[in-house]
Amino acid sequence: MPVRRVALLTAGGLAPCLSSAVGGLIERYTAVAPDVEIIGYVDGYAGLLGGRHLTVTGDIRSKAHLLHRFGGSPLGNSRVKLTNVKDAVKRGLVQEGQDPLEVAAEQLTRDGIDVLHTIGGDDTNTTAADLAAYLQKNGHELTVVGLPKTIDNDVVPIKQSLGAWTAAEQGTVFARNIVAEHSSNPRMLVVHEVMGRGCGWLTAETARRYHGWVGAQEYAGFGNDRRRWDVHGVFVPELQFDIDAEAERLRAIMDEIGCVNLFVSEGAGVETIVAELTARGEEPQRDAFGHVKLDTINPGAWFGKQFAERLGAEKTMVGKSGYFSRSSAANDEDLALIRRCTDLAVDVALEGVSGVVGEDEERGDELRAIEFRRIKGGKRFDTGLGWFTGLLDDLGQPLGTPAASSH
Repeated sequence: MPVRRVALLTAGGLAPCLSSAVGGLIERYTAVAPDVEIIGYVDGYAGLLGGRHLTVTGDIRSKAHLLHRFGGSPLGNSRVKLTNVKDAVKRGLVQEGQDPLEVAAEQLTRDGIDVLHTIGGDDTNTTAADLAAYLQKNGHELTVVGLPKTIDNDVVPIKQSLGAWTAAEQGTVFARNIVAEHSSNPRMLVVHEVMGRGCGWLTAETARRYHGWVGAQEYAGFGNDRRRWDVHGVFVPELQFDIDAEAERLRAIMDEIGCVNLFVSEGAGVETIVAELTARGEEPQRDAFGHVKLDTINPGAWFGKQFAERLGAEKTMVGKSGYFSRSSAANDEDLALIRRCTDLAVDVALEGVSGVVGEDEERGDELRAIEFRRIKGGKRFDTGLGWFTGLLDDLGQPLGTPAASSH
């Protein structure tokens, strides 16, 4: 069946790929199928439920390349789970008694959509697959082609999620300034909290890139010292650590150079924090998926408090790079990957093939449309990778023991 009308939507949290992915899809359709009409649903699935969309005009097609220069999403995002009826009703997205999945499917049918491109994480793309299945049961064929967006790089079985490299690079830029705070007070403890609930890839990659930057600089002496600028500890959800032993190691660094700089994943230590709260009779707040709300337990502040006492720090500063990193425009590494993925996404869509386009780790890293049934979140960071163990060796930090599960 020929493709006449295509819809795009972006959903979930931001990542440094959304604007560029939208631009790349428009550019590819313009190059290989210029007669295909393109619309973009505004604010992700919320816009789809409300039938709100923008039309890609000829003028927009000619300027699509400009989208590669920006972060965020030109279409807007939202966090909507179409199978969470109660939430959709509460937010006024559907009426009482309506099924959000049915409402969205009917809107796609009314809009005459043949192909839906979803740019988001595992929830975004598996929800799109549910939509396609629903429509097929009701006699409307819909090809759904997703693109993987998550700065945590935690989608199974995709080797590299779009935007994750850029987020790590931008976290390094953030760290250059926040670590400068080591000079703001004697015995200074700086904690750089990096996004990543259950996957430590972004924290590890940010620390690796920052450590590389530190090693590439020249230092004047007179207090301008490499060790004071370097990272001294990296903590990720996949590894348990002995806080007393680490405190002893870090106390020696504090005593010698007068500061300690830590890179901490927002999901690291959550089990310990929750256990402490429970022991005090407090129950941590949880979201609709049962996850502990990280902003309510503040892992970075917890790490700061625990280590400050043990290191004898006079002052502690916690800096969170997440919103800074995820809102950036894509860097050259990501732009190249985005281009490869958007080109293939359009090509398979025109062939009527559904799936999430990415490098398939279970198929020799082949770039392909990966079957929706195989897409899931929660991929763990491999802490046995040589570059990560080498990083910890450089820092004099023990590897630690594997955690029971990610968060």
